Amino acid sequence: MANTEAALKEATTSIEGAVGAALVDYTSGMALGTVGGGKDLDLTVAAAGNTDVVRAKVRTMEMLGLKDEIEDILITLGGQYHLLRLLKGRGNNGLFLYLALDKQRANLAMARHQLKKIENELEV
Repeated sequence: MANTEAALKEATTSIEGAVGAALVDYTSGMALGTVGGGKDLDLTVAAAGNTDVVRAKVRTMEMLGLKDEIEDILITLGGQYHLLRLLKGRGNNGLFLYLALDKQRANLAMARHQLKKIENELEV
């Protein structure tokens, strides 16, 4: 089992094209940990902003009466992918992994697969 820092470090080193990663509490909008980012990607701001995306989708699913779970949410930009993976399991409700990827270097299918593996090993 990996702790937050180890899981985020694994995400940014083992996933091709990763620019930054964060573990986010979407009830508060706070980043519980971040790795990477930089002057062009403030992970704290991204965590707070993407919290609104997750909340909106959860609310929409409730209004539609959908009895399903969100695996991940993909936001495609001109030069980046932003992947939000909602965590499941005990004690993980209200958390998501946020991964920013360079679109030119990333393999989206592999990134999703590896992020799921990291989620399974994560102990919060």
